[in-house]
Amino acid sequence: MDKVALVTAASSGMGEAIARKLHAQGYKLVVMSASERIMPLAEELGVKYLRGSVTNLDDLRQLVALAQTSCGRIDVVVNNTGHPPKGDLLKITDEEWLAGMELVLLNVIRMARLVTPIMQNLGGGSIINISTFAALEPSLQFPVSSTLRAALASYTKLFADKYGPDNIRMNNILPGFINSYPVAGEIVSQIPLKRPGTVAEIAESVAFLASGKAGYITGQNIKVDGGLGRSV
Repeated sequence: MDKVALVTAASSGMGEAIARKLHAQGYKLVVMSASERIMPLAEELGVKYLRGSVTNLDDLRQLVALAQTSCGRIDVVVNNTGHPPKGDLLKITDEEWLAGMELVLLNVIRMARLVTPIMQNLGGGSIINISTFAALEPSLQFPVSSTLRAALASYTKLFADKYGPDNIRMNNILPGFINSYPVAGEIVSQIPLKRPGTVAEIAESVAFLASGKAGYITGQNIKVDGGLGRSV
């Protein structure tokens, strides 16, 4: 039976590359994005889609229900999002912190609640969260993302501890600077590989973690950053 994958924020950038990669590998897909660009992508690939936001619990419920009714199962979830607010550390408002939490932490927690029972019934599954290198090496450039994705790292480990016996794996991919956005020369000069990463390289990493080849990997934060991170 074909495996089924959900991909959020799939209309462009890393999310689109991930959707295309999994589709090429034979997964049945159900994709979601708040952007209207999700429609032509879904039509091109011949997959089910939903226009919705990862910050809206009802949209997540609809996405999971769509996968269940159209495909009958969910084997893989890729939690991809946009970027949380940035700014001066003490000038970021409560509303911006809360919006960031909805976008990069609660989205994963809510999705896990929805899909874990489904994966338990199937005998396993893989949940992959697109995080950031700054989760392990906080950056004042990305204060909300650094803080809340460090919390995501902790949640991921707790989830792996709890649901490993059910063969449900959860891992985070920590991209560095990726070519879905312009990368300044001074940043590139700090990257050992001397170039931004590509969305295709992130998609390859996701495909690996989704597969049985990564069957003994869970609870991990896997840097895909060209060597940018200094932590060991």
